[in-house]
Amino acid sequence: MLAFLKSIFIAPSISEEQDSMRKFLVVGLGNIGDEYLETRHNIGFKVLDALAKAEGFVFETKKLGDVGSFKTKGRTVLCLKPSTYMNRSGKALKYWMEKEKIPLANVLVITDDINLSFGTLRLKTKGSDGGHNGLKDIQNFLQTTAYNRLRFGVGSDFGKGRQIEYVLGNWGDEENASLKERIARATEMVRSFVLAGVSITMNQYNGT
Repeated sequence: MLAFLKSIFIAPSISEEQDSMRKFLVVGLGNIGDEYLETRHNIGFKVLDALAKAEGFVFETKKLGDVGSFKTKGRTVLCLKPSTYMNRSGKALKYWMEKEKIPLANVLVITDDINLSFGTLRLKTKGSDGGHNGLKDIQNFLQTTAYNRLRFGVGSDFGKGRQIEYVLGNWGDEENASLKERIARATEMVRSFVLAGVSITMNQYNGT
């Protein structure tokens, strides 16, 4: 009974708070299904797949997405590929953030961005959804635009009214030639975000 009362009335210990600050959630945006695997819109999944290969972990299908994790220098990094489809990404993000008690400051979203030239990488701590439905849903669930996002440029080489066709299209030959290196660079930024923090990562990597 005493333990139960303590769990209700006593605030979390300093060690518990410190533990939460050592946990991170990295969410790669994309759509499930083989038909979407190589599309521009799925770059978030691609980056997390590359990170999983480099860090030696595997994804398991769990509630609202495929989840995997790894540890680095005392920090635990939970990686999530939502299974809700792009337009409902916020539901999965919020569920796992709350389930794992991960502070918003330790959440990173990886997304495609047509407003950046192909391969340009830019980390931001806040901003509008820019017309991206995945980011729009995340914003709605979090009720804020102040969350970290790693924007992976996919370019805007499409005609009027062809945006959806473009982002759901496969990479071109020229893009594929340098895609692997750009994805590797993105995984470096994820590690830097976890280990060095958002400010240092932005200063060191943005625009590279």
